[in-house]
Amino acid sequence: MENESSPKDLPNLTPVQENIFTSLKESPTDYRYLNLSELKYELKVRERIIANAKLMNDSDAKFSAFEHSKFNPAFWLKTPYGYRLKESKLPSDAIEDIFTNGSAYSFECVTSIVLIYYKSILDTIRTPYFNRLYSPLLVWGHNYDDDLPMVTYKGLDYIPGDVYYFFNPDFEDPIWMGENSVFIKEDQYFGHGVGLVTHDEMIEALNTLRKKGGKESAYLLNQVTRLKFSDLYRYT
Repeated sequence: MENESSPKDLPNLTPVQENIFTSLKESPTDYRYLNLSELKYELKVRERIIANAKLMNDSDAKFSAFEHSKFNPAFWLKTPYGYRLKESKLPSDAIEDIFTNGSAYSFECVTSIVLIYYKSILDTIRTPYFNRLYSPLLVWGHNYDDDLPMVTYKGLDYIPGDVYYFFNPDFEDPIWMGENSVFIKEDQYFGHGVGLVTHDEMIEALNTLRKKGGKESAYLLNQVTRLKFSDLYRYT
């Protein structure tokens, strides 16, 4: 299916889904889907990514490097590679806890994106499927389950729910080398540790975290990261 659909082909879209649909349709990239149901699923997941980014922003979860990080010990065990879910706990319950009990958690920006992805998938597939897919579960940075399908490639389509990276070349602390951010809507991004900000505000925030004498400004990389929605659609 090419970009020839219209909202009337997809009844009962929410305003957020309509905005995402319009962005996909107006993109120079030719997005193709097996059927309208697959397209509708992508719209739902993207909508949940946006909603869960806002939930994380409103939570009490803190920003920290791994050495100072914490996950709720009722669910998680800290290992040298990340936080491993206790065998007695369900992945679905553990992911929900992160978004309802934020004060028990602190992590950096890559982990925040992975957690937003997990929560958004949980919101859009059957819970038993989620628990089978993501058990056992290890979380930290780029240590995530093989069944969390995502891809990064060049280009900026500005589709709400995409993840973009603001690079800070003159960083002082490596944890502020850059910021992984969810594109919420036109000129609004969520970055854990920075908040809901505009493009310029994100740049300004990162520029305050440069090393002494650093002069090169942070900037938005020409790349996008997103889930492979078609892979996840199988589990709906």
